[in-house]
Amino acid sequence: MAHTFEIKSAQLPLVALMLKTPDLADVIEDLYAQFGPVSQSPDFFDNDALLLDFFKSEIQDIDASLPALLSTLHHCRLKPIAFRNATPSTATAALACGLIEAPTEIPRGKGVNSKSNGEKPVTQSVHEVVREVVREVPGPATLVLDKPLRSGQKIYARGADLVVLAMVNMGAEVVADGNIHVYAPLRGKAMAGASGNTQARIFSLCLEPELISIAGVYRTSENPLPKDIHGKPAQVYLSDDGQDKLIFEALIP
Repeated sequence: MAHTFEIKSAQLPLVALMLKTPDLADVIEDLYAQFGPVSQSPDFFDNDALLLDFFKSEIQDIDASLPALLSTLHHCRLKPIAFRNATPSTATAALACGLIEAPTEIPRGKGVNSKSNGEKPVTQSVHEVVREVVREVPGPATLVLDKPLRSGQKIYARGADLVVLAMVNMGAEVVADGNIHVYAPLRGKAMAGASGNTQARIFSLCLEPELISIAGVYRTSENPLPKDIHGKPAQVYLSDDGQDKLIFEALIP
């Protein structure tokens, strides 16, 4: 994952972009490189609703840089609708751009009752906006592919797990909102949890990927796999220690 930002799953049906630098120009450059129209993953998102997490940073030149960031997110097929953890000046600019301020932690349950002064709770407002822009997620499903994927081919199991019964060659790409199972050599790119599911996993009988990614956290072949994992039956998942590290584990000791 780029050092300038991190994309995580939020508790509502939207993803959160956590900014790790006050320089939005760097964030914009990294977003275009990873998810822009001419990147290797231009269809990684599907107009997903997005929450901007400023991580209490004082953004540089916020009045000019924030509109540029929002435009970039739209080009990456993301819909920014809310923000949190903003300084007063950043919050003012975000509100002026039409974003809604969300609480630091969005509760899973029902929103709090309205205050006596009649103000509408922020949590309720966020829920309403999300309902407007996010399509209903279908129930669990599985897409099964029984033919090899050649270089340049891409398969996306939207809202489903993906089961591949043949080889995924170099230059090919398999993407799923759920888990990915490859019962053959995996030599191309594999991206599970594409909509932010941090519980997704990738399984392969022969793990030799160009790129492996779960919920936006990725590792490329430039960082070689350990000898006991490369070319062996293995699974990949995210650590549960809050650091979002990819864990590679052999399926056969």
